[in-house]
Amino acid sequence: MMRPGLVIFDCDGVLVDTETLSNHRLAEWLSAAGYDTTYERCRLQFVGRSMSAVKAEVEATGVLLGDDFVERWNAGLAELFAGRVQAIPHVRGQVEAVRGAGIPYCVASSARVTKMHLTLGATGLLPLFEDVLFSASMVARGKPFPDLFLHAASTMGHAPADCVVIEDSVPGTIAGIAAGMRVLSYCGDPHGDRAGLAMAGGELFDDMRELSELIGLAQPRPFAGIHHRA
Repeated sequence: MMRPGLVIFDCDGVLVDTETLSNHRLAEWLSAAGYDTTYERCRLQFVGRSMSAVKAEVEATGVLLGDDFVERWNAGLAELFAGRVQAIPHVRGQVEAVRGAGIPYCVASSARVTKMHLTLGATGLLPLFEDVLFSASMVARGKPFPDLFLHAASTMGHAPADCVVIEDSVPGTIAGIAAGMRVLSYCGDPHGDRAGLAMAGGELFDDMRELSELIGLAQPRPFAGIHHRA
């Protein structure tokens, strides 16, 4: 397996475990506004999407969320995540392995930079990424369009074909494939859409400790968990 020129990490669900907290609150807010949904439906429908995209999709059904919906959402994130955000198991060691191998890396997320500072800061991961954070707010179209990944690769000075994307969502996997990049889709979350990730073209893996091997940094671990390729 050839080593990539650039590793692009998604943030929520790949580096930090925010999806449970976020989608419980999102389901509550949308239900209160009159949109028929549940926590489980939000996990399938909105993971990997920016909150602006969520608002647009919901309001297209006739349910109005208010002009300040995105601002109210962002204003409440510090309280939502305070003391409760955890890093994805074993991801720090994998990021440090990429760094130790001298391979450039960055984050490309649907989240705003302010949110990434909040969640990565709370988990102690921010020093590893502080200067290489790319947000969907920097491009015209967020995931599932390839714009964000292409912007990150271009800014970091790498061709798309030299990049590997680490994702956990269907929109993010679609975006990475559309950008012409290899996509490794993490399925460690039992609520993840395995079938959707595979259909989108991602190479599925269940344990973050497999990442080094998948990108060519290490020999297979004894008794390693099985990873699944589409």
